[in-house]
Amino acid sequence: MTALRRPRLTQDDWLLAGFEALCETGPAALGAEPLARRLGATKGSFYWHFTDVPAYSAALLTLWEEDAARGLEVASEAATDVARLRGCAQAMAATAEAESVTLRAESAIRAWAGTDTMAAEAVARVDEMRLAHLHRLLSACDIGNLEMARILYASAIGMQAMRDPAQDQAAPAIGSLVDLILALR
Repeated sequence: MTALRRPRLTQDDWLLAGFEALCETGPAALGAEPLARRLGATKGSFYWHFTDVPAYSAALLTLWEEDAARGLEVASEAATDVARLRGCAQAMAATAEAESVTLRAESAIRAWAGTDTMAAEAVARVDEMRLAHLHRLLSACDIGNLEMARILYASAIGMQAMRDPAQDQAAPAIGSLVDLILALR
């Protein structure tokens, strides 16, 4: 009788499991042992792909940063400056509903950043990137005040935190804020 072999886990399998565990349980779930249990694997498999837990955490955060940057690119494909601004703001506010598990984990990563320097540095880089992008989009709409970008971004982050799974109000609400800001021109 031959035993059935499970497919080998890839680095991506471990990373996706980490994002899911982070969302469900928090950063304590990001150790080799809890992740191995979650995946029905051995810690040896974890260490085959990652030198240690800090290297794993760094890989998670790098993937999140890369997806955040890709999200800005996709939102910037609209035809007009106003549509690009609206799309970008809506994408930032609606990360909890994003298709990408990395972007759905944003609130959990922000919470993790409160206790972890590496996560805090990654959040700071993403915030800086997004703020600069919003500022460029607002400037293209003749609103050059950096504080407006900060207000819009802070609102988007707040909408992530207030997420109500029964109602997705982030997109219409942030769209209304964009309209209000544009009315100030």
